[in-house]
Amino acid sequence: MYTKRLNRELSKMNQSLPPGISLHSAEDLVTWQMDLQVLDNNPIYANKTFRLNFKFSNSYPIEAPEVMFVRAVDREIPIHPHVYSNGVICLDLLSNGNGWSPVQSVESVCMSIQSMLTGNTKNERPEGDAQFVLAAGRSPRDIRFVYDDPTV
Repeated sequence: MYTKRLNRELSKMNQSLPPGISLHSAEDLVTWQMDLQVLDNNPIYANKTFRLNFKFSNSYPIEAPEVMFVRAVDREIPIHPHVYSNGVICLDLLSNGNGWSPVQSVESVCMSIQSMLTGNTKNERPEGDAQFVLAAGRSPRDIRFVYDDPTV
C-alpha cells in the first residue's frame, strides 16, 4: 500500500510543488529529502534553505513518517522554539497520536513546517535542548512530546 501511495506522491511532486519547497532526493521509497525555504520577510530565515529528511515505514500513510531537519554542506538546522539542535521537530502533525492523519502527504507536511517557520519571531531553541540532544538515539516517532494547549 505505501509503495503505491509514495509513487503517486512522487509523481505529483515531480510535476509541481508549492513555492519554496523542492525535492532534493528520493532514490528509494524509504528515505526522501526535501529542501524548504521561508518565503516571507522573516529576518531569522532570510536567504536560507533547510533540508528535511523523511523516512517512511511500511505503515505509511497510516503511520506518520519520521521527519527531521538535517545538516548538509550548505544547509543548517533552523533555530526555532520547536526545533531541537539535532533536527527533531516538536509538531503534533508528526506524531502518531491525534495530530497525524492519512490524508496528510509529504507536500502538506512541508507546507506545515514552512508555515511554522514563517510565524516564528523567537531566535531560540526549545527549553532543555542540551539535555534532549544528549539523550539521542531515539527515533522521532518514539518520542512522546507533551503539547501545551493554552485553550485547555
